[in-house]
Amino acid sequence: MDIANSAELLAALKRAGYPKNERDLLWWPNSGSFEVVVGALLTQQTKWERVEESLENLKEAGLLSLEAIGTASEPQLAVLIKPSGFYNTKAARLKQLCLHIKEDFSDFETFQEEVDREWLLSQKGIGMESADSILCYACHRPVMVVDSYTNRLLAALGYTFDDYMAIQEWLHEGIEGNMDVVASLYGDDIPLNHVYARFHGKVVEFAKEYIRGKKVDISVFGK
Repeated sequence: MDIANSAELLAALKRAGYPKNERDLLWWPNSGSFEVVVGALLTQQTKWERVEESLENLKEAGLLSLEAIGTASEPQLAVLIKPSGFYNTKAARLKQLCLHIKEDFSDFETFQEEVDREWLLSQKGIGMESADSILCYACHRPVMVVDSYTNRLLAALGYTFDDYMAIQEWLHEGIEGNMDVVASLYGDDIPLNHVYARFHGKVVEFAKEYIRGKKVDISVFGK
């Protein structure tokens, strides 16, 4: 299928029925909450199902809050997030991130309003994908998350890019330059953040069904 821009890709994914999981309006569970920040760090190099186990452990222990994680010990956190893997490293990075949020923003609500990408990328263990996941799903910023699934899907459609930022620029330009297409899919009133959040969710769900290693099956889009 010939897809000329990201708005056409969004439309094709929507026609194919994605996202199928309507667990949250913005797709990521409990979007707009501190839990997203924790999940974005824990999901690195592991499956989301294992992250959910870790989040539930933290919740049951009364530690799924900015203040609680900041005061908990690293060994205590490591035990609770063990299902996510690399638990000692992640525990140290999670605690440090929470301490820095408290120090620079005082509380999560201020963090949501004021944090920027530069600050997030300056934190140990936060790369571009994690930073954008936090901005998009925790802070409701109009940012499209790029991951390895996105890169492989676009490559299968004939698009290659030099780096993360080039992919993101292509995705943003295609959406923001074709808002008439977006409006035809969602109406005129949908916030741009919601578009990007659901777009990323569509890509992830498609990938879990149709990407196996280097093989990408794009037959679902038709000819």
